[in-house]
Amino acid sequence: MASSHPARALGAILAVVLLALVAVYFIADPERETLDDAARQGAPGAFVHLSDGVTHYELAGTDSARTVVLAAGSSVPYYIWDPTFVALRDAGYRVLRYDYYGRGFSDRPATRYTQDLYVRQLAELLDSLHVKPPIDLAGLSFGGSVITSFAARYPERVRSLVYVDPGFRRKYSLPGTARFPFVSEFTSMLQERALARAQLTDFLHPEQFPDWPERYREQLSFKGFRRARLSDWRENTGGDQTPELAAVGRNPRPVLVIWGKQDQTIAFKNSAALLAAMPRAQFLPVDSAGHLPIWEQPSIVQPALLAFLKRTAARDSETTLSKGE
Repeated sequence: MASSHPARALGAILAVVLLALVAVYFIADPERETLDDAARQGAPGAFVHLSDGVTHYELAGTDSARTVVLAAGSSVPYYIWDPTFVALRDAGYRVLRYDYYGRGFSDRPATRYTQDLYVRQLAELLDSLHVKPPIDLAGLSFGGSVITSFAARYPERVRSLVYVDPGFRRKYSLPGTARFPFVSEFTSMLQERALARAQLTDFLHPEQFPDWPERYREQLSFKGFRRARLSDWRENTGGDQTPELAAVGRNPRPVLVIWGKQDQTIAFKNSAALLAAMPRAQFLPVDSAGHLPIWEQPSIVQPALLAFLKRTAARDSETTLSKGE
């Protein structure tokens, strides 16, 4: 009988530790608000109901103008495109940007965050807004993955592609802790508390963007952000976009690649592989810039983007004339 006392003591200790961890989880969890119509009051942009949920977007410019669509990074909402959105709008383009599901003010549906989900969201958003193809499609960071999949599946809908420090799906293995939901939830919650400040590593000179963490922190307060990130992490282990990149690279459409030379998030050296897959692409390496050259070197990046779009328009006009249309 005496031997049962240590077992009971150990069980009691484990129970206390478990309760303490649960308490820490709920006390420290930043996700305390429900993202609903009331929470969206006063938010910029507009909202549309798609098949997987509400999507937050902003559309500027006249219906008759050429449409440029901006796909954001893996977790920063559509404000990541602020400088480019303004430059394109002021240059007379029709510009669309949006938040992926699970980010910003878009819904956080309890679904599988596969690549299909992101492609479907973009296709449905364009259809719901009656955006007529072809479009000029730009992707920043993870947005490079999204626009590649979209262009591979809907080649006729894309006039040109712009990659800004892009990232792509590659196969990876989940750690053993991913098999235990509470463990992965708990560690992800702790990581989530540091995510806002961690976004500063995207800049070569983060001291120039002191409000960046606070802007990011707003979305962390809404329930479902962490669930979306975990689902994305678990659902895409086998993703490999090499075939899609090859298919997109064979298409004769114009491509522009922009990359910050001091990028510590997706290293500049990765540009070589992308350019090899897309040998006709124009390349703009940007010095004195990290992962977000559109913010750190706008006087270089925005004019280059506008010049690229202008050349693409001229190419379209020449093609139309040659066909006698």
